[in-house]
Amino acid sequence: MDADAGLKGLKGSYWLETAPPGTLAPPPTADLTVDVAVIGGGMAGLSTAWELVREGREVAVLEAGRLAAGVTGRTTAKLTALHTLVYDRLRRTRGAEGARLYARSQTDAIRHAADIVAELGADCDWEEAAAFTYAEEAEGVAELRAEAEAAREAGLDASFVTATDLPFPVAGAVKVVRQAQFHPRKYLLALAEDLRRRGGTVYEDTRVVALTEGEPCVLTTEAGVTVRANDVVVATHYPVFDRALLFTRLSPRRELVVAGPLDADRAPRDMYITPEQNTRSVRSAPYGGDTGVRLLIVTGEHFTPGTADVDKRFARLSDWAENRFPGLTLTHRWATQDNDSTDSVPLVGPLHPGARHTYVATGFGGWGLSGGIMAGRLISELMAGRQVEWAGLYDPRRLGSVVREGVSFLKHQTQVARHFVGDRLPPLSGPAPEDLAPGDGAVMRVGGHRCAVHRDAGGGLHAVSANCTHLGCVVAFNHAEQAWECPCHGSRFAPDGSVLQGPAVRPLERRDI
Repeated sequence: MDADAGLKGLKGSYWLETAPPGTLAPPPTADLTVDVAVIGGGMAGLSTAWELVREGREVAVLEAGRLAAGVTGRTTAKLTALHTLVYDRLRRTRGAEGARLYARSQTDAIRHAADIVAELGADCDWEEAAAFTYAEEAEGVAELRAEAEAAREAGLDASFVTATDLPFPVAGAVKVVRQAQFHPRKYLLALAEDLRRRGGTVYEDTRVVALTEGEPCVLTTEAGVTVRANDVVVATHYPVFDRALLFTRLSPRRELVVAGPLDADRAPRDMYITPEQNTRSVRSAPYGGDTGVRLLIVTGEHFTPGTADVDKRFARLSDWAENRFPGLTLTHRWATQDNDSTDSVPLVGPLHPGARHTYVATGFGGWGLSGGIMAGRLISELMAGRQVEWAGLYDPRRLGSVVREGVSFLKHQTQVARHFVGDRLPPLSGPAPEDLAPGDGAVMRVGGHRCAVHRDAGGGLHAVSANCTHLGCVVAFNHAEQAWECPCHGSRFAPDGSVLQGPAVRPLERRDI
């Protein structure tokens, strides 16, 4: 298949397309004071805010865009404690107790979500399903057997199997029962409505650009509004305020998704993932109220933002889906972004060693649904001064894990350093503005400055600074998604330079060409 053949014109995220619009929440027009300010309106942010409102706290959620429309609105929406191949690694690096606490905390999140759905009567396509990590190649079987044993030791109802409901053979798989899948945006909009009923407030289109810690903490929005809060939670997926240099312990990765309707009797009802072939994740979801059809959702082709030919990767994923599920006609494609911590465990708790009133939730490694619900529970308990047995496992201030996972830490820093150094070397040659076709973008020198230049569909040229406003790495153009991306820490910008995704909070500066 050509790089973009058959993929143009497909719809975006199915979750954003099919969820109700939700109640509009305009940004604040005057300074305000609250008990707790939660920055970020995705799974982690809204879960935390909801838990705190139930505790009687006065809470405001400050979301830069629309609620549940960022990473959470583009997930594959699997709610499971089986996170590919994490348990064997955890028992080696954190011991049996660390693996047990991880399994208990993630399972607790799934059960808690089920209780919330029942309590709120949330119409979010909730389905119980089994989760599988599988391998097609015999070389992967030993690793799967070790993972099944480690997951079982950690307390999960896990087993090694060779039979699945996939339409192709597997060499083996780890199976964990009583997991779940759902419509994440419908779930979070129900949570947001209940939060409002309980006295919480939500502000959309409210980008926070500054944080001053103190008693109270002071936040400043892009519009210049001041928000004072006794406590602050940074739940922006990648921390936009990082007093503990957490960006040295987080690696961003982008992942692609394609989806299309399939006869229900041919669609898998359980959830599958394999690390083979640069990851393949498969599940299906209810589709349009038609019980005879389900939406097949296939994810994979992960890459560091700003480093890949995304059109070709979409085509490769599309080919795989259509070959493995004959008769599938793709209707949707989108992409999501995740942050991996160097020690495979999320960072949830106090923002830095000296923090008294600031908290963070990040590094979910592709499992931000169970992780975000867990984070909401954990942070609300920490604020209340209550003990949580797995708090130490997720504590962002942990340093021993950096030593234990030194290879991953150094690899990440080497990659970032390569961009910092290489980006500052003058290019020997490169494209000129007149070389760009409509829809293309490239970094080039214009008037002695390194510029990110884009030609729109109408032929007009637009230029912005090529240096990311987070820490100055040079961005690259993602043609498939029409965005500038930073390969160092994953910030993303629209062609006009406006921020799409942090950690950057300021747009790329406009250039005159």
